[in-house]
Amino acid sequence: MSKPTRPPRPQAVLTVESSEWVSPTTVRIVAGGEGFAALSLNDFTDAYVKLLFVRPELGLTPPYDEAHLREHLAPEDQPVRRTYTLRWVDRERQQVAIDFVVHGDEGVAAPWARSARPGDQFVVSGGGGGYAPDPTADWHLFIGDESALPAIAAALEALPGEARGLAYLQVTDDSGRIGLEAPDGIRLQWLTGGAHQTALLADAVAAGPWPDGRVQVFAHGERESMKAVRALLKERAVPREDLSLSGYWAYGRTEDRFQAEKREPIGQILV
Repeated sequence: MSKPTRPPRPQAVLTVESSEWVSPTTVRIVAGGEGFAALSLNDFTDAYVKLLFVRPELGLTPPYDEAHLREHLAPEDQPVRRTYTLRWVDRERQQVAIDFVVHGDEGVAAPWARSARPGDQFVVSGGGGGYAPDPTADWHLFIGDESALPAIAAALEALPGEARGLAYLQVTDDSGRIGLEAPDGIRLQWLTGGAHQTALLADAVAAGPWPDGRVQVFAHGERESMKAVRALLKERAVPREDLSLSGYWAYGRTEDRFQAEKREPIGQILV
């Protein structure tokens, strides 16, 4: 008995409208066009989508027939998916913004973003997320690296003006810092260190203040770093319902391998 065929994922074909370097290592792509209507949008501040890339030398025009490509393309030419947070969504203008961290020529998505120009098209599918700031929390705690900055930035902007809290933000070096808008009651602490320094965020939180009252936590970033953060939050008895925590990526892994490891013990963060 053959397995049922999975229906193709709906594809939104977006057109690049502008690009801007918001830091020496972060380029923001603003895109829209007719494909905006096909996006699956939500109101979470960590809303994310899947970007689908094919090798440009193949000369293919989106949308793509993925089933056909899987059957007829060589393994090295197969499309690849990469997950990115929507930095912001403007429904009136029918635009979205996506921030790409660019370190050299590594990866698939970042080199594309670095050279993207108005008029270029790319494919987005899916839509997810699960966090938005709870205005009833006594204080907020944000923990993340460069991969989590778009979601944290969106959350900070969504906080009420009287919100209190702490944000611990790890970047490889000072070039990774971006401008952030946050209520006066949110203290930002930038930490400098490579992804191999997996204890950096947890150690900073452990050494910092811990205000009284109910805290809502958003903690996302490199997988081993998040495991260390989770261990600390268990010690602080943060309830599961007040915690949004996951690994966005894993040091030394491609995204394809990282996604596969989510089903293995090494890839699981027990929350």
